[in-house]
Amino acid sequence: MAPRHTALTRLAPGEGRLTLGLELPLDNDWGPSRQAADRTAGRPHGVPDLADHARLAQLADRLGFAGLWVRDVPLFDPVRFGDAGTVFETFTHLGHLAAVTEHAVLGTAAVVLPLREPLLVAKAAATVDALSGGRMLLGLASGDRPVEYPLFGQDFEARGAAFREGLHTLRAAWRPGPLELPGAGLGPDFQLEVLPKPAQAAGIPIAVAGGAQQTPEWIAEHADASLNYPRDLGALRLRTRQWRELAGEKPYVTPMVLTLQEDPHAPARPIRLGLSTGRNALIEHLETMALFGVSHVSFNLRPNDRPVEELLQELAKYVLPRFPASGA
Repeated sequence: MAPRHTALTRLAPGEGRLTLGLELPLDNDWGPSRQAADRTAGRPHGVPDLADHARLAQLADRLGFAGLWVRDVPLFDPVRFGDAGTVFETFTHLGHLAAVTEHAVLGTAAVVLPLREPLLVAKAAATVDALSGGRMLLGLASGDRPVEYPLFGQDFEARGAAFREGLHTLRAAWRPGPLELPGAGLGPDFQLEVLPKPAQAAGIPIAVAGGAQQTPEWIAEHADASLNYPRDLGALRLRTRQWRELAGEKPYVTPMVLTLQEDPHAPARPIRLGLSTGRNALIEHLETMALFGVSHVSFNLRPNDRPVEELLQELAKYVLPRFPASGA
C-alpha cells in the first residue's frame, strides 16, 4: 500500500472520525444585513470583503480547524451565478495562506482542470505543498459554467476527456525523475522535469469534486478522496455507501452552508446546501454524518449576520472538541 499523505491523514484520520474545516471567504456577504447594505451602496452581490481575510484564516488555524478551502472561480458572472467565490487567484491565494498559517490543510474546492494547463497546475500545487510543509490537497472539477470555455479556447462538451488526461498529467509530473507522458513526443534526448516535487513521496492527494463527467468507478480508482456536494441525510447515506463499496476507506468530503443560530438549542432546519441550526443540533447532525462515513465537513459561513469571528469562537469552543483534527 502506498504511503498516505499527512495532509490527507490530518483531514481524514479514519476510524469513523470526522473533522471540520472552513470554506473561504470568511465573510458575511450573503447575510441579510450585508446584502441590504450592499444594495444601498450599489455594490454587486456575491463579492466578499477580503480586508480581514488573512487575520481570520490565522485565527481559524490557531483554533484548530482541520482545513481551509478556496474555490476556483475564474470569471465573475454577476448575472447567471452571482458569486465571485474567494476572488483571489487560487494558487496565489494558497501561497499566501501557506505563509500565514501553520497547521490547516490547504484545499481547493475545486480547481477547474479543463480550463488550466495541467503541467502548470502540477507546478503550482507542488509549490504550495512545498511552501506549506506538505499541507496541500488538490480538489479538481470539470467545471459547470459553459460560458467560460470558449474564452479559454476549450470545448465544454469535451471537458470529461480533458479532465482525465489532465489528472494523469498531474500524477506524471509529480513522480521522481524526468517527465514521461505517452504521446507527448519526448524522446530520450529530452530530460524535462516539473519542479518542485511535492513535499512527500506520496505526492499530493487529489479529491474529485462531484462526478467530473466520469463514472463513479473511475473516480474511485483514480482519486484519493471524493469531494461531494451537500445532501440531506437520506441521500447522503446512499451516496457514502456507494463510495465505500467502490473506494473502500478513501475519504468522503463534503461542504455545508451553515447559519449558526445564537440559541444553542435552536433545532436544525434545512436551507439551500446546508443547515440553519443551533450548535447542539449541529453536533447531532455531524455525528450522524460521521456514522455514515463522512470524513470531513467544511463550513460556508457566508449567510450569517453574526460576525465571523464570533462564529469561529463558538464553533471552536463547543463543536470542534467533538471532531478534532488528527494531531490537534
